[in-house]
Amino acid sequence: MARPQRRAHARPGSVDAVIRHGLEPSWHDEYHALIATSWPRFLALLALGYLATNCTFAVAYLLVPGSIANAHPGSFADAFFFSVQTLATIGYGVMSPQTTWANVLVTLESTVGIMALPLVTGLVFAKFARPTARVAFSKRALVTVRDGVPSFMFRMANLRGNQIVEARARVVIARQETTPEGERIRRIHDLPLVRNESPLFALTWAAVHPITAASPLAGATAATLAEWDAEIVVSLVGIDETLSQTIHARWSYLPDEIHWGGQFADVLAQLPDGRRRVDYTRFHDIVPDSEAREPRRR
Repeated sequence: MARPQRRAHARPGSVDAVIRHGLEPSWHDEYHALIATSWPRFLALLALGYLATNCTFAVAYLLVPGSIANAHPGSFADAFFFSVQTLATIGYGVMSPQTTWANVLVTLESTVGIMALPLVTGLVFAKFARPTARVAFSKRALVTVRDGVPSFMFRMANLRGNQIVEARARVVIARQETTPEGERIRRIHDLPLVRNESPLFALTWAAVHPITAASPLAGATAATLAEWDAEIVVSLVGIDETLSQTIHARWSYLPDEIHWGGQFADVLAQLPDGRRRVDYTRFHDIVPDSEAREPRRR
């Protein structure tokens, strides 16, 4: 049976296909993971950490009976809510520490709260301030004829209402090769585009790589791409005109995501008042060559 193909370069939001073994844990990596994780997961981890901290201190308060004034004896609920008030430095004045043990715990817990607040605030701010791109890539790439030359094609679209200034696209193919010594290695080759820069990327961009004799895709077929365990990786870098910050996006195509023949459906139309309409419902559609018509703007 053929080995299932997996991405070495995971798409954004997908599970990383590379398993890293033997790395030493680092707090810097944990910080990076929290910044990169999704908002639902981040908020869930924050809530779990908050509940775990208060439960731990609530149990500690209950270790010495009578530590909290005006609390019901042995009440975990009272100890928990007293911990919440202490951690947030609220202090309603109804419950208060009345033993040395309780005062020590209050000192420790308030210190934890004072340190945790700026840490959480910094994480939330960093996630909000992190620039992101909303760039759509066609789900399938094409190998077709463009301007009389066999070409590898895909297209991108800026889903935001602003522009990406000085956008630059780069395409590479990663494939398995055998050296003259018989060693199996994975090499990366550039796939130069007809146009790899766009001064103002506002609508769509059809990226075209001519498959000439010098191209790494020369003579390639669907079978040879699968034999090479090939993966074509796309990276886009530009400046968000609203934030004036660098943004980036990436995508990858496996051999079974490359369509041979046809053209992308036209998504641009000229309205009577001179404006352009982009039909994103057809952005991923591929039509036969006989039905395709040249886009008005690429």
